[in-house]
Amino acid sequence: MKSYRMKLLTILLGFLFIAHESEANDNLLYSVMFLPKELVKDANTVRRMEAYEFNLKKPGEAVFKHRYALTILNAAGDRYSNLVVYYDKFFEIKDISGTLYDASGKQLKKVRNKDIQDHSGVDGISLMDDNRVKVHDFYHKDYPYTVEYEVEVKYNGTMFYPEWFPQSREYLAVQQSSYTFTCPEEYDFRYKAYQFASEPAVKREKGLKSYTWEVKNLPAISREPFSPGMRQIAPLVLFGPTAFEMQNYKGNMSTWQDLGKFIYTLKEGRDQLPDIVKQKVQQLTAGVSDTYEKVRLLYEYLQANTRYISIQLGIGGWQPFDAKYVADRKYGDCKALTNYMYSLLKEAGIPSLYAVIGAGRYREDIFTDFPSSQFNHAVLCVPMPKDTIWLECTDQFEACGYMGSFTGNRHALVVDEKGGKLVKTPVYGVDDNKQIRIIHAKLEMDGTIELDVKTRYTGTQQERIKALIDHSTKENLKEYLDEELDFPTYEVADFKHKETKKRIPEIEESLKVSVRSYASITGKRLFLVPNIMSRDGRKLSADNVRKYPVELRGAYTDIDTIVIALPAGFKAESMPKATKITSRFGEYQNDVSIEGNEIKYYRKIVSNEGRYSAEHYKELVDFQSAIYKADRNRIVLVKDENAAGEKRGF
Repeated sequence: MKSYRMKLLTILLGFLFIAHESEANDNLLYSVMFLPKELVKDANTVRRMEAYEFNLKKPGEAVFKHRYALTILNAAGDRYSNLVVYYDKFFEIKDISGTLYDASGKQLKKVRNKDIQDHSGVDGISLMDDNRVKVHDFYHKDYPYTVEYEVEVKYNGTMFYPEWFPQSREYLAVQQSSYTFTCPEEYDFRYKAYQFASEPAVKREKGLKSYTWEVKNLPAISREPFSPGMRQIAPLVLFGPTAFEMQNYKGNMSTWQDLGKFIYTLKEGRDQLPDIVKQKVQQLTAGVSDTYEKVRLLYEYLQANTRYISIQLGIGGWQPFDAKYVADRKYGDCKALTNYMYSLLKEAGIPSLYAVIGAGRYREDIFTDFPSSQFNHAVLCVPMPKDTIWLECTDQFEACGYMGSFTGNRHALVVDEKGGKLVKTPVYGVDDNKQIRIIHAKLEMDGTIELDVKTRYTGTQQERIKALIDHSTKENLKEYLDEELDFPTYEVADFKHKETKKRIPEIEESLKVSVRSYASITGKRLFLVPNIMSRDGRKLSADNVRKYPVELRGAYTDIDTIVIALPAGFKAESMPKATKITSRFGEYQNDVSIEGNEIKYYRKIVSNEGRYSAEHYKELVDFQSAIYKADRNRIVLVKDENAAGEKRGF
């Protein structure tokens, strides 16, 4: 055993010697033979090495260096092999280089800054934007291979510090990653670690202090069903300034109140409206006593007379254009339109609060315990004596006061002259997000079923169909319906939609659908599932060992009432029993009966939102499995040969 270990050590030292003595262009330590097996398991890519170096020179200026190497194990990892670096007047790229290595660590190709493509960062909805992007891809497909990139960026503004998130996605293993933050000894920078218990290594010399974090040998994460996002389960360290500068604007971010003061400073004095708009505000609100009604009238005026266009120039990426600019040009970005709505309400004597928020349907909430700029959008908050009105000012079609899944159920930073304060936006629960469906159906002798469907969608349940109504043609909507319904073969003969705009918006949908071969026929028997349109498609598998909590997002209630008219001469041979299931995750019930020649079916499901411990996952599996089965229970009908006037035979 001893001689075997000595031999293995000799081989390893030999490789290290070769790597050291080989041409500078090769890096044999990137050879896949140096990859531990536990890092290859479940991985599409492996972060071989990574070094973040952030050097804060002074408030308003910093240098950031990022060097990393990724080994791409298969085609699924290709999407992460390219380089994408955005820059603008605040982020100046000083140097970029890249190298491609084969499986043995031998260099295949090297690129420098002049070889990197440079494109406009304008996204198609921006009128003006000084963002640009450096991109590069080796387009290599011989697996495994390794790409190494090094980027140096000068920060001409320090409102944002790069975070350290070494394992930012699934199926990514990390062999080594480090982050070093260096700043003047007297500067009080801030950091907060999540899912990472180790303290940083601290070094002080020549008036500077450096903090270094490092991880090694993190196996790839494969997220479990309904597990939290990666920012909740993988190591993450956030960094934030105290004093900072952006284009001659000075601020502090020690607290949410301090950050709010800076944001308020950027918008202060930009609420002056042209006289013609002031007159319009007075005209619209004259004789209206209800505050919400005034807000609604002015919000709809905003929607009818402006449109969203992104404008990202310098500090304008964070500072709204003034109200007169929007009034004259009739467009603006989220900041400008929010400030314009603020100005309209101010003219009407209604106080409101400018707010910044992290927007996105699937975006996780900010880390409320670490003041920093975690926001990407602006909205307006209108405090009321009994309720608060929130306004999404970039959507020309949204109902007044509705935030929905894009900006609902998360924290926003509302600001005034006193500073900022975190406030939770509306949470839409089981009583808000409903799908109430009534179906009258007629079953034909050949198994075809004709459906007359009336559905009322509310809250988040109406959002997808509303987006199609607002942004698609009737032909596109017909194509959607022709593909969306869960039937093998069907035809939508007619459809209509009626929208009701209110705090919890509604859409009423009417469909006429013909479904061929819905019921199956075997001899004298007819088999059909009475739950025609609302079968739950989720069937979970139990984990042997559950690692992560269970997170259910998006509470809702579905209720189906179905009446199916049967062809004459059938009676029930087998009927499913009524089902009632109660769980911490929600409730489910159904019931079916036959009265005369009609089947009557009722189904209700209430799905709760929340986070639950990993030990409760088995209960969720059982709950979903029971629903899956109950939703697919069949009725067996048999031809009643003794029925009056019926001939024998089927």
